[in-house]
Amino acid sequence: MIKIFYAAVFILFLVGCSTRGIPGQLSQPPLPAHANQAVPDSGTYTHPTMRPYTVNGHTYHPTIVRKGDTFDGRASWYGPDFHGKLTSNGERYNMHAATAAHKTLPMNTIVQVTNKRNGKRTIVRINDRGPFVASRIIDLSKKAAKELDMISAGTADVHLEILGFAGKGVKRIPTVSALRSGPSEQIVSAFYIQIGAFRRFEGAAITQEKYDGKDGYETIIKDSEYNNERLFRVWIGKFKSEAEARDYIAKSPFEHAFIVRK
Repeated sequence: MIKIFYAAVFILFLVGCSTRGIPGQLSQPPLPAHANQAVPDSGTYTHPTMRPYTVNGHTYHPTIVRKGDTFDGRASWYGPDFHGKLTSNGERYNMHAATAAHKTLPMNTIVQVTNKRNGKRTIVRINDRGPFVASRIIDLSKKAAKELDMISAGTADVHLEILGFAGKGVKRIPTVSALRSGPSEQIVSAFYIQIGAFRRFEGAAITQEKYDGKDGYETIIKDSEYNNERLFRVWIGKFKSEAEARDYIAKSPFEHAFIVRK
């Protein structure tokens, strides 16, 4: 009886240590921060895009969403126990950053989270997978949970709104005005080159990953509509002037590329 008692206490301790649920084997992308895995070798690490992955026997399929989409559910948060560990997109979890884990939203989705109880809001960037608990929709960083005043409660009913999408490798969240109203004064003069357009998000994601960082420029995916058909456009930039963008096209390998202004 004593052995059974201590075993039960140990199991309760494990469950209580995380608001994210008990971790399981994750096929793709790499294990989330709470799984306590070793850092993968840079030569074998594959950057996660929209690949399905499996945890505890359940397969999750990352889902394409649009700016303005909304969701309701229950939020939890994770903090010191996971600080510095690897997240699902290869970053180190920083509990002081405005980030969050979600089971199916694309990585780098920018989400506004509203605490339904008190009306407080925060904006986070998705960079991890979880929480793997059926009743929870999002796992917030400690910073985000503090802004929603839900640290002591541990969980809260929340409303999520998709504000936009950050480019691969971008860790700074754009301003709300830039996300909601389009270009701000800071980026009005930025020029990009469109290097591809795809009907499927997966094709755009592969192209973005392939060319991100090429010649020191970033790539972004623009969700758009053309002739009543949804298109995912891939842009590379940003160039300081139209002349710089034109010169880049002239010496680039991209066929049918053209300049766009953001």
